[in-house]
Parts: sequence; C-alpha cells; structure tokens
Amino acid sequence: MILESLETTPEAFEAGTGWHLAPEGACRGEICVPLGDAGGPRVDVPAVAERLGMPLVHDAEAGLWALGPAVLGGRALETAAAPDLELPDLDGRPFRLSTLKGRKIVLYAWAPY
Repeated sequence: MILESLETTPEAFEAGTGWHLAPEGACRGEICVPLGDAGGPRVDVPAVAERLGMPLVHDAEAGLWALGPAVLGGRALETAAAPDLELPDLDGRPFRLSTLKGRKIVLYAWAPY
C-alpha cells in the first residue's frame, strides 16, 4: 500500500491491506490483532504496522511511504482450512478431501519440475 501520509481512513487501510478493522482489532481470516487507540476514525499507520508486523518504509525524495504485507513473524497462517480438493484415488475413483473432515491429515504435494 502506497501512502502520502502516516494516517489514513479505515476504508483505505482495509482496501489497501486486506485487513478488516473491527472493534476487536485488525482481522484477517481467523486472526485478529488488538489495535487499541491505533485503529480509531483515522488509522495510525506506524502503530498498526508495528502491531501487525508490517514493514513500513519511507521514500523521502518522493514523499511517500510503502506499507508492506503483514507477516506476523513470517510463519503464521491466516487459516488452517484447506479447500475441498477432489482427486482420483489409486483406483481412479474420485476422492474428496472433505470426507476426512474432523481428522488431522497431512497433504503432500510433489512436482517433477
């Protein structure tokens, strides 16, 4: 997200980052991060960036800031929900991942390239 100011509207922040601002904080998928005073009627971009783990860099010559994507430590998944895949089993019959709902599974993918 490219910014001309270190404050923005909640609507612009949501459109530029994909994070939904709610009373409980900034939410994306199943993750919500409390924002405290940083998420009021004007979003305090540096404070929110710090809480969400988003890089914020300044280009003084252009007078712009770039707010990068949230990484939340670089290892957090937004959700553990897998899409409902349908692939042939070893006998060629269709198999749906949803038939294993409620069980722990490991998905292994391989490509020869």
